[in-house]
Amino acid sequence: MSGALAVSVRALRKRYDDVVAVDGLDLEIPTGECFGLLGPNGAGKTTTVEICEGLTAPDEGDVIVLGRRWATDERALRERLGIQLQETQLAEKLTVAETVRLFRSFYARGRSIDDVIRVVQLDEKRDGRVGKLSGGQKQRLALACAIVGDPELLFLDEPTTGLDPQSRRQIWDLVEEFKAMGRTLLLTTHYMDEAERLCDRVAIIDHGKVIALGAPRDLIASLGAEHVVEFVLAGSSDSLSDESLRRLEGVRAARRIDGNAWELRVSELHRTVPALLAELAQRRLQLAELRTHSATLEDVFVHLTGRQLRDE
Repeated sequence: MSGALAVSVRALRKRYDDVVAVDGLDLEIPTGECFGLLGPNGAGKTTTVEICEGLTAPDEGDVIVLGRRWATDERALRERLGIQLQETQLAEKLTVAETVRLFRSFYARGRSIDDVIRVVQLDEKRDGRVGKLSGGQKQRLALACAIVGDPELLFLDEPTTGLDPQSRRQIWDLVEEFKAMGRTLLLTTHYMDEAERLCDRVAIIDHGKVIALGAPRDLIASLGAEHVVEFVLAGSSDSLSDESLRRLEGVRAARRIDGNAWELRVSELHRTVPALLAELAQRRLQLAELRTHSATLEDVFVHLTGRQLRDE
């Protein structure tokens, strides 16, 4: 990763009527980095990316992309960027090859049409019409259109939303190939596993502001817990408290989610679960559900906001 910045955003603000979509946001993305913008729907991710792409004008703030500004260098910037929008509407009667050829014509230089179709694994659909493609194939075609100009910087806005697991992994493989070429990516997503796999650093955004910034593993480590235990009690849980749960071995934090549901952040799962079961037995409380998982970026978001990513 070089020291140059591919994207620099300072004090960015954007309002739509009474809604503040972006509220004083700052970002720096070095060249060669895969950077993720994470957050729930309505957090300001897409607005931020559209401003960086030159599709939306900010109300306030300064945006520098690849050392240039949209107000003075739009044509030069367009030649150096690739953009995959959240929803890409392509002409359904064109074939895959015709679609890629059309987008290739927008650039003075770029990759060969055959090479791009091969990279996105659409060789067998080369002469098939866009309207006959599956959702995953259309997303790969949209990605082909974004990379056919051989961009230095690639914007991907929710590239795998609504796709089946196999199609998501195919998109991930394509993104990792682009990363291996040393290019820069700005990715928005609300899938935490996607961000953890693909991104070098992430910014978690909520209500138009950055509330956490760093490498995924560092943000997860900031919880001070490697695992999360969730459990639901059958019947009344009035005799159980956050304080009593925090005293259990290996527990770093405890909170009641709602009603009889609880969440523990723990450092030693093999010690905490037996201690929890013993505590519940002593209080004559019965478990209805018990789940454990390794800590994730979603747990970081919950810790910072008290809400699930999908609440919005």
